[in-house]
Amino acid sequence: MAELTLLCVVLMLIAVLDVAACKVGLPYPVLMVLCGLALGLVPKLPQIAFPPELVLPVFLPPLLFPAALLTSWRDFKNNLRPIMLLAVGLVLLTIAAIAWAAHACIPGLPWAAAFVLGAIVAPPDAIAATAVFERLEVPRRIVTILEGESLVNDTVALVAYRFAIAAVVTGSFSSAAAALQLPAVALGGAAIGGAVRLGVDWILRRLNDPPVQVTITLLAPFLAYLSAEHLGCSGALAIVTAGVLVGWRLPRMVGARTRLEMGAFWRMLVYLLNGIVFVFIGLELPQVTHGLSQHTAWSRLFFQAGVVSLVVIVLRLLWMFPAAYLPRFFSPALRKRDPYPDWRHVVIIGWSGMRGVDSLATALALPVATAAGVPFPGRDSIIFISFAVILLTLVGQGLSLPVLIRLLGVKGDEKADCEEYIARLAANQAALAYLDDLEKKESEHHHQLTLIQAEYHERLAQLEE
Repeated sequence: MAELTLLCVVLMLIAVLDVAACKVGLPYPVLMVLCGLALGLVPKLPQIAFPPELVLPVFLPPLLFPAALLTSWRDFKNNLRPIMLLAVGLVLLTIAAIAWAAHACIPGLPWAAAFVLGAIVAPPDAIAATAVFERLEVPRRIVTILEGESLVNDTVALVAYRFAIAAVVTGSFSSAAAALQLPAVALGGAAIGGAVRLGVDWILRRLNDPPVQVTITLLAPFLAYLSAEHLGCSGALAIVTAGVLVGWRLPRMVGARTRLEMGAFWRMLVYLLNGIVFVFIGLELPQVTHGLSQHTAWSRLFFQAGVVSLVVIVLRLLWMFPAAYLPRFFSPALRKRDPYPDWRHVVIIGWSGMRGVDSLATALALPVATAAGVPFPGRDSIIFISFAVILLTLVGQGLSLPVLIRLLGVKGDEKADCEEYIARLAANQAALAYLDDLEKKESEHHHQLTLIQAEYHERLAQLEE
C-alpha cells in the first residue's frame, strides 16, 4: 500500500512540475531531475525495488520508439552527414574519453566498467533542448540535427553498453570477437525491426479502430526489442528501425483520427516515463551514496563527477567546429551544396548536449553482480556519477541555453510555418476541386455543397492574407 501511495504522489508531482515549468519558463526535465534529487534526500521513503534486468525491457521500447515514429524521414535524410558525425563519431569518442578519465580518477575501477560509464553518459537527450527551442524559435535545422542525433546516438551507445556489460559480467573481452559480432548484431537488429514494420503494416491496413491501432503501435517496439535480444541482436536498433519505417508508412496505413490519437498517446506516455525514471533514480540514490560515503570522501566523489562532466561538455564543444567546417573545407562539392553554417548555430548545437532519461535508464539497468557472483565493480560510483552528469548538464546547460540564444541573437527561419502554409493551401485547393467535381455529379445536394464550398473559400482567403 505504501508503494501505491508513493506512485500516486509521484504522478501528481509530475503534473505539478509540468505546470511549474511552464510558469517559470524552464524545460520540464530540469525540474524533474531536481525533484528526483530532492526525493532522494527525504528520509524514510518506501523503497521501490525495480529489478535491474527489467529496466531496459520495460522503459527502453516506449522511450526510443516514439522518437523514431515521429521523425521526419525527409529532414533526417537531408541532414544525415551532421547527424552521423555527432551520433556515431562524437559518441564513440566520448565513450573512450570518459572511460580514460574514469579509469584514471576512480581508484580500482576496471577498464570494462569505465567503458560502461562512458556508454551510459555519452549520448545526449534532445528533450530539454527542444523544449527551450519551442519557446525561443531557433532555425529548424538545429532542431532536426539534435533530434536526429538523439535518435541514432542512443542506438550506438546501447550497442557499446551491451559489449561493455558483457565484458564486466563475464570477466573477458576480445576486440577481435567484438569486431566480428558487431555487424551481425547491428544487421540482425535492423532486419528484425524491418520485419516488425511489415507485420504492423499488414495489421494496421486491415483495421479501422483507432484504440486497437494505437495498441498495435504500443506492442510493436516491445516485440522488436524482445525478439532482437532473444536472438542476440541489437534491441535498440530493432526499435529504431521499426519506428522509423512505421512512421514513414503511417499516413498510408491509418487515418487522420488514428494519427491524432496516436500522437497524443505517445506524448503522454513519454512524459510520464520521464518523470517516473527520474523519481526511481532519486529513490535509489540514498542507497548508492550510503555505500559510497563509507569508502570514499564526498570531496573525492564530487571531484570524480566533475571531471567526467567536464569531459562530456568540453569534448562536444571541441568536436563541433572541426566536424562542421573541415568536411566543407576539403570538399568544394559539399561546400556548394551545403555552405558553411553560421558559427552561432554551431555553438548552440555544441551547448545543447544535455543528458537525460535514456542515460538514467541504462544506469538503473546495471547488473548487481557478475557471472562469478561478485558485486558489479564500481556500480554505485557509476550510478552516482551518471546522475551527477545528468544533473549538471540539464541544470547548467539547460538553464543557460536560453540566455546563450538571446546573447547570440539567433532567430527562427520560419521554414516550418512556410511549409505548413503551403500544405494547408494545397489541401484546401484540392478540397475545393473535389467539391466542384462532386457538384456536377450530385446536383440534388447543391445547397449543402454550396455551404461547404463557401467555408473552404473563406479558409483560402484567410491563408492568402
